[in-house]
Amino acid sequence: MEEELRVGCYICHCGLNIAGVIDVEKVAEATGKLPGVVVARHYVYMCSEPGQELIKKDIKDYHLNRVVVASCSPQMHESTFRSVVEEAGLNRYLFEMANLREQCSWAHANNPVKATEKAKDILRMAVAKVRLLQPLEKREVQVKPATLIVGGGVTGIQAALELANRGFSTYLVEKSPYLGGRVAQLNRVILTNERASEILKPKLNALTGNPNIEIFTNTEIEEVGGYIGNFEIKLKILPRFVNQNCNLCGKCLEVCPVEVPDEFNFGLNNRKAIYIPYSEAVPRILTIDEANCTRCGKCIRVCKQDAISLDSKPQSKNITVGTIILATGYDPYLPQGEYGFGEYEDVITQFQLERMLSKNGPTSGRLVKPSKGQVPKNVVFILCVGSRNPQRQYCSRVCCSVALKNAMLIKKEYPETQISILYRDIRSFGKGQEELYGEARLAGINFFRYSPDNPPKVSKPNNSQIQVEVYDPTLGMTIEIPTDLLILAEAMTPRKDSAELGSKMGVTRTPDGFFREAHPKLRPLDTNSEGIYLAGAAQFPKDITECIVQACGAASRASIPMSKGKVDVEPIVASVNEDLCIECGTCQSICPYGAIKKGEGGKAQVTEILCKGCGACAASCPARAITIFHFTDEQILAQSLAALGRGEP
Repeated sequence: MEEELRVGCYICHCGLNIAGVIDVEKVAEATGKLPGVVVARHYVYMCSEPGQELIKKDIKDYHLNRVVVASCSPQMHESTFRSVVEEAGLNRYLFEMANLREQCSWAHANNPVKATEKAKDILRMAVAKVRLLQPLEKREVQVKPATLIVGGGVTGIQAALELANRGFSTYLVEKSPYLGGRVAQLNRVILTNERASEILKPKLNALTGNPNIEIFTNTEIEEVGGYIGNFEIKLKILPRFVNQNCNLCGKCLEVCPVEVPDEFNFGLNNRKAIYIPYSEAVPRILTIDEANCTRCGKCIRVCKQDAISLDSKPQSKNITVGTIILATGYDPYLPQGEYGFGEYEDVITQFQLERMLSKNGPTSGRLVKPSKGQVPKNVVFILCVGSRNPQRQYCSRVCCSVALKNAMLIKKEYPETQISILYRDIRSFGKGQEELYGEARLAGINFFRYSPDNPPKVSKPNNSQIQVEVYDPTLGMTIEIPTDLLILAEAMTPRKDSAELGSKMGVTRTPDGFFREAHPKLRPLDTNSEGIYLAGAAQFPKDITECIVQACGAASRASIPMSKGKVDVEPIVASVNEDLCIECGTCQSICPYGAIKKGEGGKAQVTEILCKGCGACAASCPARAITIFHFTDEQILAQSLAALGRGEP
């Protein structure tokens, strides 16, 4: 026997947000006359405790089996009201929410009469759909208490320590042969002026000594499968050709005949094909650059530790984790051909300056002109190189403060050196950083503003000293500055492999190429793929402090499902009718979550835990073989007919 439909409808005043425009009494009266509606009420705040109790009481007193609440956006309180009807003994999916605030009263505040008529239509549509709703049930998926962290910079290290200290197994994967990321290449950090190595050392020591952390360097993510709770990862571990027997004696370095530009020092010097980037690098063993090694065997012959094997092959390892954190960092922009970079030897980037000023750098901390090795008497910085332009419209956020820090360090060490900073806008935001700008001005550092329409011009007339010409709109004049060393504050850009990694992970990216968060305000650490979280500059340019904070936040987010041990799977998902499926693959190509794929027989299959019920597959299916539970064709058609004044109700 078919169940008698007994619908309860509740119109919320939302204070005066709705009732100040819409005549809620008339709407309730009209709604109460619709077929199947046994009670229709209006109340000042349906989301309040008395409002919720009213719904619960009516469900029991009137034996309601369907509920409609007309109030604000479902994003605000849909989950609230679903819990209310569930607490009253009704299936939580036999509920429909109508939006009278954003889609009616706020949109038509100047026309209350028509807004009231539209509200009646919206309620009629909601009742038409709720009559056809079917009960749905959530499922649970077990979560493996382990996390994969991609990226071995300071962000990834901090996230790994946070999770490991909570007792979770953590796999830290770094693509390069050594840990530390960009921070390892810095000289000193902003504000505290601590050496970057002093920040990294204790974290690296804690990392390598933690039994819950397994470290993979020189390792790539080859394949990613599964879903939150059970991600299946295939790692490709590339050979470093040097094993743990290495005691860093350095004899192999002496005999290696190959020299190539040292990427750790951004090409300011050369390194051997067998190398360690700096003496305190982790892991503390050498590695061989396979691309540049000639396999002459000289290193093997002098190694008394039997630590070198040129026959090593890549290895594969499969791991299963419950959650993933992306902390892959960024790449510095390479300003090739801009402001004389690549043409004049004494034009360098800010990162090259960091390496030059570092005690473990190519000049052992001395500021010199690369062309002659002399201390420069005139230094010029140009800010916003590679960012805030049509190609990269974003601000890299840390360049100004880093330039101020480096300028102050130079001025302190070389007080006679004249320093000029050419800027578009000084954006030294953050705690203590505006003060850094004031200190730099008081120290005698010159600041000249330039317009993006008229950037500085760099030349070297008659192959003599570099000349920088800048028009300062504040002064209203063109200034010529001779310089011995020109430093370009380069932009922070997405990692070159972020597109490939994002594709494997099913994580979307912004037009700038950084990984995109699920919601910039409400879910800034989550991605569109459930169980995968973001931290650090992989999401957008950040300073070290922000990276550490976000690493802690991402670790906290990742620990929630692992602590619970399970996650609920929403039942509002796609379902494929295999009898109708024509195996075209359209749904697979259009799904933004990687939730629908061809099965062994060629028919589309849905991984329900990955599906978000967005409906893209159902809308694109040429055979109409896909249905979205809770948004079936029949339910949507009923709403459409109700809007046109046809059909039931």
